[in-house]
Amino acid sequence: MAVYSKVEQRRAPSNTKGILHWLRDNLFSTPLNVALTALGIAILFWVIPPFVKWAYTDANFAGSTREDCSGGGACWVFVRMKIDMFMYGFYPSAERWRINTVYGFFFIMMVLFKYLKSASLKILLAHVYFIVGYFLVSGGFFGLEHVPTDKWGGLMLTIVVAAVGIVAAFPLGVILALGRASHLPIIRSISVTYIEFIRGVPLITILFMSSIILPLFFPEGVTFDKLLRALIGIAMFEAAYIAENIRGGLQSIPKGQYEAADAIGLSYWQKMGLVILPQALKVAIPNLVGVSIALFQDTTLVMIIGLFDLLAMVRLSAADSYWLGYETEGYVFVTFIFWFFCYSMSNFSQKLEKRFNTNLR
Repeated sequence: MAVYSKVEQRRAPSNTKGILHWLRDNLFSTPLNVALTALGIAILFWVIPPFVKWAYTDANFAGSTREDCSGGGACWVFVRMKIDMFMYGFYPSAERWRINTVYGFFFIMMVLFKYLKSASLKILLAHVYFIVGYFLVSGGFFGLEHVPTDKWGGLMLTIVVAAVGIVAAFPLGVILALGRASHLPIIRSISVTYIEFIRGVPLITILFMSSIILPLFFPEGVTFDKLLRALIGIAMFEAAYIAENIRGGLQSIPKGQYEAADAIGLSYWQKMGLVILPQALKVAIPNLVGVSIALFQDTTLVMIIGLFDLLAMVRLSAADSYWLGYETEGYVFVTFIFWFFCYSMSNFSQKLEKRFNTNLR
C-alpha cells in the first residue's frame, strides 16, 4: 500500500503538469486565444445556468393537467401527456405493440451482428428484418389489422423515412458512381446528368415533384401511396449525394490497384466488387455517414406534403388549445431526440473507421 501511494503521488504532479501544459498550449497560448477562451466561458455561464434552472430546477414533472404547471420553469407534463403522439402519431393504441416489437427486433439484430462473421448472413438477416418489420407495421397479413400510412407519424415515421431512404439509395448510389466513372460515353452521360440535376434541386422540390407530378405519369386508375411517393423522391435525392461520395472514394484508389486486378484476370464486376469498391467505401465512410445524418435531419421536410413526422406531431400537439404556450418544451424534446440519433450515427461511423482501418503505421 505504501508503494502504491508513492507511485500515485509521483503520477499526480505529472498529470497536473500535463493538464496545465495542455491548457496553456490550447487555450491561453496567445492573447487572442485568451480572449476567445474568456468569451466562451462567459457565454457558457450566460446560457447553461438559466437553462438548467428552467429545464430542471423550476420545472414541473408530475401531474396530468395544465394546472399542474406552475412557476416559470418548463412544463414537462405536456411532453409526458403527448408522448404517445410524439412516438407513434395516429397509430391505433391497441396496435402499437407491433411498432415496439419492430424496435425490439432491431436491438436483437444488432446483438446478432456482433456474433455473425458471415457478411451474407448479415445481409440476409437485414432483409428478413425489413420484410417482417413492414408486415408488422402495415398489417393486413396473418390476421393483423391493416393500418394505412396516413395514420403513421411521430418518431416512428421519421425513422421509417430515414431508414428506407438510406437503404434504398445506397445501391442506386453505387451504380451511379460506377456509371459516372465508366468509360462508356452513354452510361457516363446519363449518370452525370442525373447526379448534377438532382444535386442542383433542393429536397423540398423533389418532394413536391414526387407527391404531385409523379402520379401524372401513371396510367389512369393507378395510385401510389403518399408515403411511398415521398420515399421514392427521398431515395432518388439521396442516391445522387451517395454517388458523389463513392466517386470520391473511387478516385482515391491508386491506379496500381486497378492494374493489379486486371493482371490477375478479374472481370469488371469482380474487380469492382472484390478489390476497388471495398477500399473506396472504406475511404468514403465519414462522408456517407455525414450524408445519412443530413437525411435524418431533412426528414422534417415531409410535413409539407402532409406527412406527420416527429416535428410535425410536436407542432400539431402544441396547437392544442388546452396546451397553448408549451411548444418550447416540445421543441427541446425534439432537439434531444435528433441529437441522440445523429450522435449515435456519428459514433457508429467512428467505430467503423477504426474497424476497417488497414493503414500500417
